[in-house]
Amino acid sequence: MRPSRGVPLLAVALAAAALTAPPPVRAAEDGHCARQERVRVPGAAHQRSACLADLTTTGLAGTPYTDMADQAGLTAAATRSPSGVPGVQIDGYFPDSSRFNTTHGWRHDAQFVIRLPDRWNGGLVVTGAPGNRKQYATDQAISDQVLARGYAYAATDKGNSGVDFHRDGVRPGDAVAEWNTRTTQLTRAARQAVAQRYGHAPRRTYITGVSNGGYLTRWQLENHPELYDGGVDWEGTLWTAEGPNPFTSLPVAVARMSGTAQDEDLYAAGFARGSEFLWPYHEKAYWGVTQKIYRAEFDPSYDPGCPGPSAGSTVEEVLAPCASDASYDYASRPGSVHRAVARVSLTGRIDRPLITLHGDLDALLPKATDSDVYARMIDTAGRGALHRYYTVQDGTHVDGLYDSHPDRLRPILPCHRSAFDALVAWVERGVEPPADRVVPRPADGDVVNSCALDAGGAGAR
Repeated sequence: MRPSRGVPLLAVALAAAALTAPPPVRAAEDGHCARQERVRVPGAAHQRSACLADLTTTGLAGTPYTDMADQAGLTAAATRSPSGVPGVQIDGYFPDSSRFNTTHGWRHDAQFVIRLPDRWNGGLVVTGAPGNRKQYATDQAISDQVLARGYAYAATDKGNSGVDFHRDGVRPGDAVAEWNTRTTQLTRAARQAVAQRYGHAPRRTYITGVSNGGYLTRWQLENHPELYDGGVDWEGTLWTAEGPNPFTSLPVAVARMSGTAQDEDLYAAGFARGSEFLWPYHEKAYWGVTQKIYRAEFDPSYDPGCPGPSAGSTVEEVLAPCASDASYDYASRPGSVHRAVARVSLTGRIDRPLITLHGDLDALLPKATDSDVYARMIDTAGRGALHRYYTVQDGTHVDGLYDSHPDRLRPILPCHRSAFDALVAWVERGVEPPADRVVPRPADGDVVNSCALDAGGAGAR
């Protein structure tokens, strides 16, 4: 199930494509290939390995080793990606009781992918799926680039996926809390798998992610800094027990859909002036479904009949808002709801270098109530020296929308690639990144594939 363009990161789970083409397997006599069976992912209930001629999406498109449909909408059509990275891919899953992820026909959650390039630079990059997608969602956005730089790569489906993810777990908040547990689990397992493959543990481990993957990056650097050397947060979701969080902005957007709120109400809730041209699309594809499925996760008693047992069986049903959410008031909800959110909340107490990116036209997670707030939380926690925050002018929540509005939007992916390079220079060579700033849209040049973080601009905070 998916809309025609710009799939929701926080909401719609795309149906898996039929992947039937034969995989590009290298010759078994290759010395690296001969050692692939020696790598065992600690804790995995099932795994399978393949020695592939190219671990990037260029080589894997149309094979069972990636899912291009699950990546839809995340990158601009003209995005250039590297290719020609031979190595070993390990697919598998950890023990889990839920069955939302049907990739490979396994019908088993906690699925992961680990890619081990032949030419390894000694590092590992870990990510979690954005939105409610699965483990291959950021193959083009993240995996291709880091593999080409020589990093090993690991990604998780976070332990549950799809628009009915909130049915996982026993208590409100369990499904989202599992995302953090699964990311920690994969990081530890991937570090050991890397050590088996190359003879020693990674010298550097980085974490990065988009949207919910950005939230995971923040949470891991706050709670498990011992596992990482730094991270890049690409418009991560902000959860705080007393707000702001998505429940303090999305209900206003739903109310506007029902005609009970005006544009000024959205501005007051944090939505940016100038982002209005994006609102009609978000009304159809983001606001209603995102509010209802996350409210069902943290506050199921508010309206048990909507979404009910399922968010829907058709695209129209899935994307339709619950009428009751137009009047949802998070502040007045019982303490149990706030405690459920508190279980997954962020504090700002990062303990490793972090670079945050956020588009100033994000119409799903407005930066005014998200990354602006998180940057202040980091400063309040006394960790500002570990943080850099870049606002990407004309950036929005998914880069795929650039193709519909090339004169008004700019993809964030090239800025993410620049930010990752800046993080590595910061961690490994002590090169300070540029100060917090707005990264302006250049007057000319290839905005889809280039981004200079230090090109002018004013402070972001």
